[in-house]
Amino acid sequence: MSVWLTDEQQLIKDSAERLVQNDYTIEARQKLIDSEEGFSRENWATFAELGWLGLPFKEEHGGFGGTGVDMAVLMEALGKGLVVEPFASSVILAGTALDLAGGPLAERLLPEMIAGERLLAFAHSEPKSRFNLNDVAVTAATDGDGFKINGQKMLVYHGGSADSLIVSARTSGAQRDRDGITLFVLDRAAEGVSVRGHQTVDGLRAAEVTFTDVRVGADAILGVKDKGLSIIEAVVDRACVFFAAEASGAMEQAVALTVDYTKERKQFGRPLSSFQALQHKMADMYSAHQFSRALTYRAAALLDDCSPAERAEAAAAVKVKCGQSAKLVGEEAIQLHGGMGMTADMPIGHYFKRLTMINALFGNAQYHLKRYTAMKSE
Repeated sequence: MSVWLTDEQQLIKDSAERLVQNDYTIEARQKLIDSEEGFSRENWATFAELGWLGLPFKEEHGGFGGTGVDMAVLMEALGKGLVVEPFASSVILAGTALDLAGGPLAERLLPEMIAGERLLAFAHSEPKSRFNLNDVAVTAATDGDGFKINGQKMLVYHGGSADSLIVSARTSGAQRDRDGITLFVLDRAAEGVSVRGHQTVDGLRAAEVTFTDVRVGADAILGVKDKGLSIIEAVVDRACVFFAAEASGAMEQAVALTVDYTKERKQFGRPLSSFQALQHKMADMYSAHQFSRALTYRAAALLDDCSPAERAEAAAAVKVKCGQSAKLVGEEAIQLHGGMGMTADMPIGHYFKRLTMINALFGNAQYHLKRYTAMKSE
């Protein structure tokens, strides 16, 4: 599928693909994964210099006012290199929450993040919430003129490296009520915040964050008290689309790696690529990727001007198709590479792991198919 890009979008694509080609071999990526933080601060500074950290944000916050398609172009290019820097956690998740909420916190923190001086993390997922965004057990009880936060968050991407955490907590209502969820901005080093970092299956870094009587003032509230769910839903819907764009880049590379491998690997004196049955498998992989890519760019274009309901439908549709395509491409790629495809020395295994993780983030294909069906039947 051809995507017609503006001159600016082509520059974004070229600069990102150039960085991936020059700096993101599998060997170089593995060294970053094995480092203390799991990514390169030098690369992060380069991201800031290139303007990527400010791409989706308003100009008044120091950003560039980029479109959804601009972001999809960048994420697709980063997906080709399996980039491990905290772009998604800091920009797409936490940064978007700040941008949507606005106010003094956004005015102070977004310029610092865009300049590469402050890392952010989005702490919303909980051990028992699964994919239900309004299932929030972490509490923020009124304490004088402020709040005391207690509870635990899980899978906080780059939570161990972040300077500030955007945390969802229940300020009223029952655990699964839609109302009563409030977003707070906390310093990671604040008293009572405990962070336990770990590596995810695809090599990225995440953390479990525990809050024990963490005291914050009313000025730590992001947006409107008790009305944080609408921001969370908007953040997650946008993230679903942009993660699908990242998956598109990863799928493209997985298809290319598989085609190249079957041309080199021989069986019965002939290249694997000469066998018609395997040609059919690779054609299916290519078609699945192209279909997913087309739907992703359509959804990315809708993000700039759509209602919450339209945004939710587009995000769910993308997650369904992206999940199905990523599963097909990943599994067929591994099968065509044979058992060695899952070894750390073969690049295809790294792409398979990342595609598997993207499929699970914020709801897998099965979950979003039910969600999409429910929305269309209303």
